[in-house]
Amino acid sequence: MADNAVKTTACVSEELEQLCAAAPALLERTAAGLEERYYTRLAEEAQPNTDREPRPASQELEAEVGRELETLRRAARYLSAAHQRAVVLEDELGARLKDMRTSRDRKWYALNPPANAAIDLAESRQKHFAQGIGLYKVLLLFAAGCVGGVVVEMFWSLATRGHVEIRSGMVYGPFNAVYGIGAVVLTVCLYQFRNRGAIWSFLGGFLVGSVVEYGCSWIQEALFGSRSWDYSSMPLNLNGRICVTYSLFWGLLGVLWIKDLYPRMAKWILKIPNRIGKPVTWVLTAFLIVNGAVSCVAVSRWSERAAGLPADSAFWELIDERFPDERMESIFINMKLSS
Repeated sequence: MADNAVKTTACVSEELEQLCAAAPALLERTAAGLEERYYTRLAEEAQPNTDREPRPASQELEAEVGRELETLRRAARYLSAAHQRAVVLEDELGARLKDMRTSRDRKWYALNPPANAAIDLAESRQKHFAQGIGLYKVLLLFAAGCVGGVVVEMFWSLATRGHVEIRSGMVYGPFNAVYGIGAVVLTVCLYQFRNRGAIWSFLGGFLVGSVVEYGCSWIQEALFGSRSWDYSSMPLNLNGRICVTYSLFWGLLGVLWIKDLYPRMAKWILKIPNRIGKPVTWVLTAFLIVNGAVSCVAVSRWSERAAGLPADSAFWELIDERFPDERMESIFINMKLSS
């Protein structure tokens, strides 16, 4: 049965190739027919006309040529659409083949990521609670991204500065919502390209990452009067919120994410049993929501303290007691409060 499927696919491809191969010859015959039928007549009609009224033959010729032009435009649209579709099919089939080879060709020094197509198949066969790009998958990816980004920054700091910095974005635990949002946005926007060539993931990551980074910086400054990064000293930056250098990193991250990190995470998510998957997801999400809300309140009060505003209620006095400046500075290492 599998052999028949492969044979059928090959026959379909051969038929498409034969049809496309005939197109150049057909276009040449069309060109010859147009030249024979219209070019000389059009040249003759282009001669100076001494008559004041248009000649009937000229009007008929214009009508004929108009119909031919409409037909050629439609043919061009059909050919363009067919070409684009064929390019997509070639790109996807080639990407799936490459992903299969990558996942199968395991090296002793590295565990290759599973192919996205294999993840899709496993999710479908298991009828997993976090199939595809549904709500549960998104929530779990957000939580994983919140932690994963902090861990990556920790190792990056160790490698570049020689010491560990835990750059959390929440007051409880190693969570940073910026990375969680980035993971979710990258997944949602690049999911349709998971079985396509890497160039699409790069372009998508470049654009999506830049928009997310700019939006997060603007929202943080608008709500709390603070900024966690400033690229004003970098070349080709936009308001210090994004720059081309880091946008290129976002593009590379898009490829790394959808081709490597996402399938690895999806494989681990597949290990969560259906009977406990949904409750665990909701408990984790509720914790992150509360954690995020408390963090926003603490940062807001920290900004007020920096501006010299005293606590005007018992609630804000409690916030000052639980989240003094020393604690906030140790959590939000790079955050700069506006004076």
